[in-house]
Amino acid sequence: MKLSEGVEAAIHCAAMLAGVEGQGTLPGAAMAEAFGLSPSYLLKHLNALTAAGILESVPGPAGGYRLARATERITLLDIVLAIEGRDPAFRCGEIRQCGPARLDASAYAKPCGINVAMQKAERAYRAALAEARLSDIVAKHMRDADPRSVAANRAFVERHQRPQKSTKQTER
Repeated sequence: MKLSEGVEAAIHCAAMLAGVEGQGTLPGAAMAEAFGLSPSYLLKHLNALTAAGILESVPGPAGGYRLARATERITLLDIVLAIEGRDPAFRCGEIRQCGPARLDASAYAKPCGINVAMQKAERAYRAALAEARLSDIVAKHMRDADPRSVAANRAFVERHQRPQKSTKQTER
């Protein structure tokens, strides 16, 4: 199975947004810059994450993106499904019932063994992704990554983070 490059970008952006403080945001263009991606390409994936309720998009000059829920409540499965869609990776077309050797439909009463095996693999794959929480991935990175990488990522987020004013400050 091959996932699109958008999945990698989406996971990295969500992990980066975990470093945003409070109600601050990061602009999509900054995240695109951080990962060497086209802003328009990344925007498509950020919009999919927003539609799935993983990110929140904040409009305006101080706008950008932030996580819509706690990292403990975001799984890799959430992100993969937001980017790739909910359809299973393998879709059985029942091609065993096609071609010159096909038989009457009654010969195919039992499920296709290939489809059964692929569905089992899909369930295992999704279960593993559902167990992988963004909070755990971020914590492991903070603990195990080269300290220079951690410092560079933190500095990037601090440099590009847009703080959000509280409602009281905005109303004044």
